[in-house]
Amino acid sequence: MVASQPRIGDWYRSSGGDLFEVVAIDDSDATVDIQFFDGTVGEIDREDWDAQWDDGLIEAAEPPEDWSGSVDVEADEEDQTQGGESPGDDTALRANRLEGLDLFE
Repeated sequence: MVASQPRIGDWYRSSGGDLFEVVAIDDSDATVDIQFFDGTVGEIDREDWDAQWDDGLIEAAEPPEDWSGSVDVEADEEDQTQGGESPGDDTALRANRLEGLDLFE
C-alpha cells in the first residue's frame, strides 16, 4: 500500500479514534505536526507516519462539524443575543467590524 502523503489542513483519525489535523510539515526534519480536536499538539516522524498509515493505524477522516473543540471559544450570553440572534446562533461568534481602526498609525 502506498503511504498517504499528509496534507496541511486535512483531518485524520488514529486507531484510538482521536481526530487530528495536520498543521505543518517540516521536510528538513522529516516530521508532521498535528493538532488533535481537543487542542493538544504533537509531532510524528515521517517514517512513523508512513508505517502507521501502512498498518491502518492512521486513516483519512472528515473534519468535525463542531470546529470549536480545539479553539476554546466561549461567547458570553450577552454576545450571543445581540441583534436579535438566538443563543447558539453561530453568527454571534463572528468577528465584529473593525470600525475606527486606523491602519496607518
